[in-house]
Amino acid sequence: MSAETTHETTTHEDAYAQSRDTTEGKVFTVTGGDWDTVVGGHDPISDERLVVNMGPQHPSTHGVLRLVVEMEGETVRELRPVVGYLHTGIEKNTEFRTWTQGTTFVTRADYLAPIFNETAYCLAVEKLLGVEVPERATVIRVIMMELNRIASHLVGLATTGMELGALSMMIYGFRDREYILDIFELASGLRMNMAYVRPGGLAQDLPDEAITKIREFLAYMPGCLKDYDRLLTGNAIWQDRTQGVAYLDVSGCLALGVTGPVLRAAGLPWDLRKTMPYCGYETYDFEVPTHTGADAWGRYLCRLEEMRQSLRIVEQALDRLEPGPTMVEDKKIAWPAQLSVGGDGMGNSLSHVRRIMGQSMESLIHHFKLVTEGFRVPAGQVYVPIEAPRGELGVHLVSDGGTRPYRMHMREPSFINLQAVPAVAEGGLLADVIVGGASLDPVMGGCDR
Repeated sequence: MSAETTHETTTHEDAYAQSRDTTEGKVFTVTGGDWDTVVGGHDPISDERLVVNMGPQHPSTHGVLRLVVEMEGETVRELRPVVGYLHTGIEKNTEFRTWTQGTTFVTRADYLAPIFNETAYCLAVEKLLGVEVPERATVIRVIMMELNRIASHLVGLATTGMELGALSMMIYGFRDREYILDIFELASGLRMNMAYVRPGGLAQDLPDEAITKIREFLAYMPGCLKDYDRLLTGNAIWQDRTQGVAYLDVSGCLALGVTGPVLRAAGLPWDLRKTMPYCGYETYDFEVPTHTGADAWGRYLCRLEEMRQSLRIVEQALDRLEPGPTMVEDKKIAWPAQLSVGGDGMGNSLSHVRRIMGQSMESLIHHFKLVTEGFRVPAGQVYVPIEAPRGELGVHLVSDGGTRPYRMHMREPSFINLQAVPAVAEGGLLADVIVGGASLDPVMGGCDR
């Protein structure tokens, strides 16, 4: 009897021999026993896993982002982001246009932060050219960038509120962003994708009515930020949905290359305006907001405080705005040279062209060549990073000495930060995938450029 018992025990152990995981799933090595009993008895939940496609057309994916989610009940076991649905070929198109025309392409990458795309690109071109833009142009660039940072954060706050059920925040966020878009329209003729920053300076000067509107906005916006505080910061539902959710600490951020508010919300005060200043940011008085929560709550608080600091910077910039040119004096680079905005909002003033035609044939030929052929840029390569609303936005430009870029590549923060989606989502609930994705604030136009 004892021998039979021993024999049965040995057979039972053989049936559950070692298994190993492969790319195709779990592989069993079985000797004897019933196959269905062995496999079914090993993992009763194995057949209950569900693969869900979230997106690419989904109201909570911040554009056409696809998330392939493998779920076990409500728990996310594996997540894979899929990008490329909004591919526009901006980088490659730029290589077939003049250096000035490139601004019209890059402004459409991260369409919520067009001024940053334009400025990073133009700083890279100017570094290759070895030119310094006039002081007034630099100050106006700072004003426009900080206004754009506020507008971008307002959209991030509004869409996050919408996705978590705080619909009032969506209404207020888009309402207040309209104020900034009106300022952009006064300054450039367009509300978005303005191509306002050009190599060597700006498309045109900042008009007096735009400056008046900016000062009105500086008085208006602090009250709105207090309203957001009252609406969300003390809201128990908002706290429960964001605190301790989508956790990603400093080491995780650094391993994945994550920058911007997500990194600062993990406790590291890395802001290129302070650590690697450009456009004279080292001369402005402002703080770099940080938080130690490393969660969606901390990222929300960082963005809220960043808007307050941007208001401080704009106020200082307005005070140092002195009269002067907004484009380099070199007429072989400056385009549009002393133009007023035309009917298309792009600086193509017919009256200016008519005046050139009446001056001399040489002036007309030069203007024609500058617009159609463009200026030449010395051979070389540069990388220029700036602090965009979503993190480090870098432009790598290569010139072969011609009238257009040999290669243009953007280090786009949305694309890099999306690597963190699996890290913040796996092991959590499906509902928290929405929170984690929203707290990264990706813009697919920049990701798929």
